[in-house]
Amino acid sequence: MGFLKEALLGSRQDFTSIPIERAIVLLAVPMVLEMCMESLFGIVDVFWVARLGSDAITTVGLTETGGGTVLFAIALGLSMGATAMVSRRIGEKDEKAAAVVAVQAIGIGVIVSTITGVLGFVFAPNLLSAMGASDAVIRSGSGYARILLGGSITIFQLFLINAVFRGAGDASVAMRSLWIANAVNIVLNPFLIFGLGPFPRLGVTGSAVGTTIGRGIGVLYQLWILSSGRSRIRIQWSDVRIDVGIIIRVLRLSVGAMFQYLIQMTSWIGVVRIIATFGTAAVAANTLAIRIIIFAILPSWGMCSAAATLVGQNLGAGRPDRAEKSVWRTGFYNMLFLGAVGLVFIIFAEPIIGLFRPEASVFPLAVTGLRYLSYGYISYAYGMVVSQAFNGAGDTITPTTLNLICFWLCQVPLAYYLAIPLGLGPKGVFLAIVVADTLLAVLGISWFRRGTWKKQVV
Repeated sequence: MGFLKEALLGSRQDFTSIPIERAIVLLAVPMVLEMCMESLFGIVDVFWVARLGSDAITTVGLTETGGGTVLFAIALGLSMGATAMVSRRIGEKDEKAAAVVAVQAIGIGVIVSTITGVLGFVFAPNLLSAMGASDAVIRSGSGYARILLGGSITIFQLFLINAVFRGAGDASVAMRSLWIANAVNIVLNPFLIFGLGPFPRLGVTGSAVGTTIGRGIGVLYQLWILSSGRSRIRIQWSDVRIDVGIIIRVLRLSVGAMFQYLIQMTSWIGVVRIIATFGTAAVAANTLAIRIIIFAILPSWGMCSAAATLVGQNLGAGRPDRAEKSVWRTGFYNMLFLGAVGLVFIIFAEPIIGLFRPEASVFPLAVTGLRYLSYGYISYAYGMVVSQAFNGAGDTITPTTLNLICFWLCQVPLAYYLAIPLGLGPKGVFLAIVVADTLLAVLGISWFRRGTWKKQVV
């Protein structure tokens, strides 16, 4: 219990010297809870939106798949570059240099998110159309897409600043920022969607408004922590300056990570486009199943983030063998967690999907999707940890190559073949996803054993 209390309240331990199991617990517990909060954004939104019908669910699914995936890919890429550099500087015991890295990363995020926000707001209806949305979905869902994509600065900064906290080992601070953001989102969503009390009835658009406001308040909390000295990294006015050398290094790492996530997420766009050929009910079913799957996988990402931080800090401290051992331990714990969750989803798929009260045409497809995707949880466990370990070391090229092989060359073609020529429909798509993620785990472990990631200069 002492470990859990320390993990939740925040720890000042040196993660490069304490026992590995303790380091994993102190980092992973708040990171898992942080990711639970991130996944809760999606669950809360779809819980209320599902009551508006399949068109509303489809709006959420297509927006987040078409535009959201690109935004998240860029934000995650920048975050990974920030985490790798901050964790390496912390491992070297240079907190001042880590603060300068944080400033450059936040500045890059402001510039990029301004561009993506304007483009997303202007072209939101075109995006829905390109994703195969019906005229009814475009009419009712354009407001949702404009708000969510136009407010992308909140997505970028929430991800980036939390990446700084995680790289520094302040996982509990990152966790609390997501708690605050989610609390606001949970309260606002039903009021804005259904027009309760003094609030206007905004329908599906209200979900995007509530989510954006919640994330924005979370970002304000993060900035207050960074400037007040309540974390390992404190940003002072003397740190707020342009450092071209650091910007170039952050971008060099981030571009590789961006392509890594873009490959994964654009392949997902292809997968959803294939599912869309089977109608709105199939897209709605896929959205429900994926939201539930992500609800479990995002906490697992917390453990993966712990591995990335431990790799970066231990390499900075000149302890590569300890970095490798941390990865194998984290992967094992992640396997136990996801294996247990996958078993629950397989056995109780029907009552779990039933909680969302989907339409009759959506229910059986969503149950099938949840069961099929859960079969791949053991593979996801190791594949995710190893990929994040590469990123934490500053080797973003290897996981990018792996994603290219597994998702573009395997997942999309296989999904098409199984679903359409072979006639399996959405079931074929779900099977292709499991096969691709299993291949990613096998190849990732094989390449990780080579040890070339230990020689990365960040």
